[in-house]
Parts: sequence; structure tokens; C-alpha cells
Amino acid sequence: GFHIPGHWDKILDIDDCKLQPEPGNRIRNALRDFAKEENIGFYHPRERKGLLRQLTIRITKLGEVMVLVHFFEEDKPAIEKVMSFLAGKFPEITSLLYVVNPKANDTIYDLPVKLFKGRDYIEEEIAGLRFRIKAKSFFQTNSYQVEQLYAKVKAYADLKKDDLVYDLYSGAGTIALFVAPEVKKVVGVESVPDAVEDARENARINRIENVDFESGDMKEIFNGEFVKKHGKPDVIITDPPRDGMHQKVVEQIKNLLPRRIVYVSCNSATQARDLALLSDRYEVETVQPVDMFPQTYHVENIAVLSLKKDA
Repeated sequence: GFHIPGHWDKILDIDDCKLQPEPGNRIRNALRDFAKEENIGFYHPRERKGLLRQLTIRITKLGEVMVLVHFFEEDKPAIEKVMSFLAGKFPEITSLLYVVNPKANDTIYDLPVKLFKGRDYIEEEIAGLRFRIKAKSFFQTNSYQVEQLYAKVKAYADLKKDDLVYDLYSGAGTIALFVAPEVKKVVGVESVPDAVEDARENARINRIENVDFESGDMKEIFNGEFVKKHGKPDVIITDPPRDGMHQKVVEQIKNLLPRRIVYVSCNSATQARDLALLSDRYEVETVQPVDMFPQTYHVENIAVLSLKKDA
């Protein structure tokens, strides 16, 4: 369901979500009804009790389906019952997984994801490139519109054949692999080790060799030693999480002074903050929103920055 506005702990139950194709609705509704019939409790974040915490469903254009069930505690008989129900009811699920999250927050990056049935990844195709996506990997939710987003990013980057490009917060390597044929080399940086594994595997699948991916906390790994190892970038593409870029990352970009920065953001407020921090060295050349989230007020926003002549 949806969070009720103004209530972080209350969910509006819905039967038909217009934002995701089937079998998304059927899986969600069937699991909800099954849990009620079997008296399996739903997680209440304020009271911190209840087994079924969250459900993540990913569906690709290729028709592959990933279902990740988040449980609050390690109740093995109940978990087995839930997962067996989903496996039997929906044989079309490509990747059926679960995670036990007893923490106060919903993040799972530090938790083991367990495979119940199928394989531990799904595949997507974007502009002729094939991508493997695991449960912890960031991948844009709108696989149709993402081609428009990446085409804009590549065009705005104004790439040259001998360019070295840094792709910060590179996820599963989508942007890096998208622009790699246009340049000498792309270096991606990502904090989630699973996503870096995916990025390297995606490069292998697509036979793209002029890319390199490193894993680590961006504000720590993106330092002088990193630049000494990989070289000074001509262009930086950055697609950070909602919190935007850490101030250390912004300062390092200002030390490197690439001729161009393409900044992709899902949060225009933190993007505006970071652009202000870069404004003494860079001017905003273009701003282009891309509607990645139909029927909502959210957008993905591209800001193109060029180095000032007196920088």
C-alpha cells in the first residue's frame, strides 16, 4: 500500500496499483490475503512487532520478476510457510528471496539476502545492453523512461574519444556502460559491494572492457590515492542517493576541476544545495527534468555544469 500522508507508521491498503504491471498486484494481494488466513502478523513500525515487514517486487521489460520478502524476525516455520506459498502460487517468479530485518530502519544493505527459489538476480535490457540486477543493486525503476534519461546524460556530457570519465554512485554500472563506447575509459565508484559485483558482471556480459569499478564509502575512497591510481577525470557523472553528495565529495570534485559535470538527482533540494557549493567553480548550463515516476510529483533531474573560464 501507500504511506498515508503525514503518518510514517500507517499504510493505506490498495488492491490495484497503476504504477507496476502484473503480476505485481496479484502477488501483493495474494500474500496479504494468505497472511490474514494463516494469522501471520503484519509489522507495525511504532510497536515494533509483526512478522511481515515489507515486500519488494521488481519486474523487468523482459518479463522477469524478483520478489523479496522482508521479515522482522527469524521465525523459520512461518517464513517457510510464506515462501512456499509464493513459490507454489506464482511459478513465474524468476528470483524469490527473503531477508530478516530486526533493525529500526528498513535498509538491508548490511543484511544477508537469502535465495529461496530460482536465481539470485533478474535481467533487464536497456538500449541493447543487458544488465543483471540483484536484490541490493540500485537500478532505475522505470525501464522504459530510463533510456531517455541515459540518452540525455550521454548527450549533455559532450564526450570525447580520449576522455576519462568518473561515474560516481555507479550502482549496477548502467550509466558507465552506456557511455563507455564513446570514451577512453570509465571508472565507477559505488558503496554497495553487491552492486559493484553486478557492474563488473554486466561489463563482462556486454563485452565492454574500458571500464573499472571500485567499491567503498564515497567520501572515503574518492581521495587523492584514488585519483593517482585512475587519473584525473575530464568529465564526472554523478547520480547520488536522495541525501545528495557528501561535502568531502564536493570538495574533491573542486580539487579535480573536470571540464564538465552531469549531475543526476531524484531530490532537487539536495541537488540545489550541492550546485550552490560548486557555484564558485562551475556554472549551470542546462537543467532537464525527466519524468521517471508517472502519476506522482517526483522527477529525476539532470543538471549540467561547465567549468568557469576563470576557475
